[in-house]
Amino acid sequence: MPNITVDPDLCIGCGLCAEICPEVFEIGDDGQAQVIDENECDQSDCCSEARDSCPTEAIKFE
Repeated sequence: MPNITVDPDLCIGCGLCAEICPEVFEIGDDGQAQVIDENECDQSDCCSEARDSCPTEAIKFE
């Protein structure tokens, strides 16, 4: 399972990741994306799609 992070300096809060993969990402009160449950990436193929769709490449897998 990858360690998933969202770089707050790059995130523009577009919400695309939360739309593509709501099991893993949400838009927080600060208007930026955050990881809510990276364990869901094991069950869902949407994590890579969300990362690849991020317009600022703010989502990283380590």
